[in-house]
Amino acid sequence: MMMAEANWKSIYRLGAVAALLAVVFAVLEILITFVPGGERVAPELLTVPLWFARLQANPLLELRNLGLINIFLTMFGVLLSFALFAAHRTVNPGWAGLALVIAAIGGAVFFATNRSFAMLALSNRYATATDDAQRAALVAAGEAMLAVGESHTPGTFLAFALSLLASLLMAWVLLRGGIFSRASAYVGMLGFGFLLVFEILSVFVPALFDVAMIFAMIGGIASIVWYFMVARRLFQLAKMP
Repeated sequence: MMMAEANWKSIYRLGAVAALLAVVFAVLEILITFVPGGERVAPELLTVPLWFARLQANPLLELRNLGLINIFLTMFGVLLSFALFAAHRTVNPGWAGLALVIAAIGGAVFFATNRSFAMLALSNRYATATDDAQRAALVAAGEAMLAVGESHTPGTFLAFALSLLASLLMAWVLLRGGIFSRASAYVGMLGFGFLLVFEILSVFVPALFDVAMIFAMIGGIASIVWYFMVARRLFQLAKMP
């Protein structure tokens, strides 16, 4: 019994570390927007040849624009969801388990649809293409890639929506479980709710992309605060006798 409890406490620590790493990457994502070329551009304004040119000019930055940082954030989110499920396994296992399953499905869909490195490979081939037929074929392949994996488009909506819904549900679990503070639950619901609104607007109402970015900023800041709050509590749970 003591060994089993020690294992759960290790999961709490893992979740807390994942939450803090999520903060690091989320802050990095925000800071990059102030770097020249790092600002978010409405997806419909970026053609495939323009993506190829940008990838050749600054591959690391453009990989980020194609979701590189989101790969890490998604991974950390699944680990954190597992830790939060562990914390609620005796008080609300049903809803916490459902949130974990949705988070895992969202993560799997995102990993399966991310096309950042595939676009980089196509960009490299496009840069060395010797005739128009090759370039046209590569552009067509790039369009197929973006249709599936370009961030904040219908192709990636399902993955992001599932992950955000899982986080919203987990924040609600926190509110009902009594293990975490009510403040942390409300901050989580605010942050992930605003991020979900951003995703819906940016995908389905692209004309309101600038308005959507306001929701993204508020939601992003709130989610960072939430990560800090849950990390702190998970470390406390790991230290409890």
